[in-house]
Parts: sequence; C-alpha cells; structure tokens
Amino acid sequence: MPFQARSITQISEASVTVDPDKCIAEKGCTVCIDVCPMNILAIDAETGKAYMKHDECWYCLPCQKDCPTGAIQVGIPYLLR
Repeated sequence: MPFQARSITQISEASVTVDPDKCIAEKGCTVCIDVCPMNILAIDAETGKAYMKHDECWYCLPCQKDCPTGAIQVGIPYLLR
C-alpha cells in the first residue's frame, strides 16, 4: 500500500463536537458547560443546544464523560493520544 500524505487538519483535527440529536441543553442540561475548566462550551440561543464557542480545549474529557446522553465527543489529536 503506497504512502498517502495527509494535510495537517487531517492529522491533528482537534475539536469538541456536540451531537444535536442527543444534546438536551434546551431542557436545562448544562453539565458539559459546568464541568469544563476552560469555559469553551456555551448554549446556542437559536437552537438551545451546546456548542464549542472557542478552541482552547485541554482534552481533559469531563464534558464527554459526564454528558448524560453521550452527545459530546472530544477529538484528541493523534500526538496527544
């Protein structure tokens, strides 16, 4: 199999994603926001769902681990795994 070069975004995609179908923030849940030490998550006023407002993630994972519905996914960069 030949080597395929990948762009930096493919190698180190680092973000917190929220599955809007699973997120229950519009029902009053703020667990992910409450446990984040960097305060990077917020509630979108239009959708009522959580979202990542800026990328300063420490990859500490309480948002993912404590989310009662499993809506949060933290993409840990390959070099940090």
